[in-house]
Amino acid sequence: MITGISLSGGGARGIAHIGVLQALEENDIYPDVISGASAGAIVGAFYASGMRPSQIFQLVRKSSLLRLFSFGIPNRGITKLTYLKTLLDKNIKTEAFEGLDRKLIASISNLNTGLTEEVDTGPLYDVIVASASIPLVFQPVEINGQIYVDGGLLNNLPMNKLREAADFIMGVNVMPDIEVENDSIESTIGVATRSFQLSVIANTRPNFQHCDVLIEPEKVHPYHVFQLNKYKEIYEIGYEKTLALIPEIKDKLELRKKAFMQKVKE
Repeated sequence: MITGISLSGGGARGIAHIGVLQALEENDIYPDVISGASAGAIVGAFYASGMRPSQIFQLVRKSSLLRLFSFGIPNRGITKLTYLKTLLDKNIKTEAFEGLDRKLIASISNLNTGLTEEVDTGPLYDVIVASASIPLVFQPVEINGQIYVDGGLLNNLPMNKLREAADFIMGVNVMPDIEVENDSIESTIGVATRSFQLSVIANTRPNFQHCDVLIEPEKVHPYHVFQLNKYKEIYEIGYEKTLALIPEIKDKLELRKKAFMQKVKE
């Protein structure tokens, strides 16, 4: 039986995914297939490459994450994600999806067609960078003559290919749908940020129905998507939330395994 996990986008909140994976592994639950958008695609790429959650966390701790904002001359976006591509190149031994230890599916948003794409073959680094390229913050990425931005814009909890590949699916959403106070949306930036969040939340909700287990670490909500300096707290939120759900996850996994084995016998 194949177990899959979908990791949503959410900027710095995506660090919670590392805590989720750590809690799962401590309880002998190892996803075979990973899908992800934006921050979820980044964590998913490192995990699919064979890195343990503890190793990914150490990478976050030791890396100067603020270097993700390597400001250059503004063009279609404020800055390029050059440092992210460097991190991928240094820590992942393969440049192609096919060379990963686990199957990875990353969502990207095609600005030319206006459609989402879920990629699981071909060159890896540019797709992951594109998946994390928040519009107007990071420059879009050109792939095969088409222009791509953040996967979360259109498909924040990618499920299409994951549903084809996995028999049991866990979804991790780090963009919880929580009401905000007026003071957070009084500025132009606040309104723009909230508007983008609502677009992402709207395309995330429909995919909840495809999750056998939904993990939503709601306590990440107060953390800004660029609040990378709070990585320890965000990691712990994901870890603790998942630990609390382990009994439910194990029960549902066992039921699905029994149903799967019965189907195989038939």
